[in-house]
Amino acid sequence: MQFWLLVGLVVLVFSLMMAVVFLWQKLRAKPLPRARSRRLNLFNLEIGDFVQHFGVDWAVEAKLTYNDGGDIWLEYMLQDGDRLCWLSVEEDDTLEVTLTTTVNDLDVRSNPPERLTYNDMEFRLVESGTASMTRIGNLRSRPAERCHYYDYEGEAHRVLSIEDWGGDIEVSVGQKIPPSSLTFLPGTGQSVYNLPAS
Repeated sequence: MQFWLLVGLVVLVFSLMMAVVFLWQKLRAKPLPRARSRRLNLFNLEIGDFVQHFGVDWAVEAKLTYNDGGDIWLEYMLQDGDRLCWLSVEEDDTLEVTLTTTVNDLDVRSNPPERLTYNDMEFRLVESGTASMTRIGNLRSRPAERCHYYDYEGEAHRVLSIEDWGGDIEVSVGQKIPPSSLTFLPGTGQSVYNLPAS
C-alpha cells in the first residue's frame, strides 16, 4: 500500500514539475505576430496585408493617398518576390480599379501629348492634374510629395499613367480590373519584404 502511495506521489510531483516548466517556457517565449481579424476591402488595406489576383499573393508594402483638390484616390504598392505592381482605387461616380506595372522603355518628357503609342497600342489622355500625396510604408520611387499626373486609356480596358515627381518621371502600364477578381487576406501589420527606407 505504501509502495503505491509513494508511486502516486512521485507521479504527482513529476506532473507538477512538468506543468511548471511548460508554463515557464510559454511565458518566456516571444509571442508570434497574429493576423488581425478585420473585414478588408479596397479602401482599408494596410502594410502586410495580401491581395490575391489570379493565383498570385501580392503583399501590400506601401499605401499612397492622392488628393487633387478634394478628388482622392489610393494606390497600393504590391510586391511578390522581386516583382512590383500598383493597385489604384478611385471611387467617383463608379468604382475604378487598375493594376499597373512601372515600365522604363517609354521616353516621356514633361507635358506629355494628348495621344501616345506604347507596344503598338494607342492611348488617349483622359485626365490630368496636380496632386499632393501622403504615404505609409517604404517606396523605391516617388520621393516627392506632389506630382503632375496624366492618365491615359486604350482599347480593351488598357491604361497608361505618367507621373512627374519634380522631374523624376514614372510611367506605369496595365489595365482596369473588376474588383471581384481580388481577394484580400489580413496580415500582421508589418512589411513582408522589409524594404529599406527611401
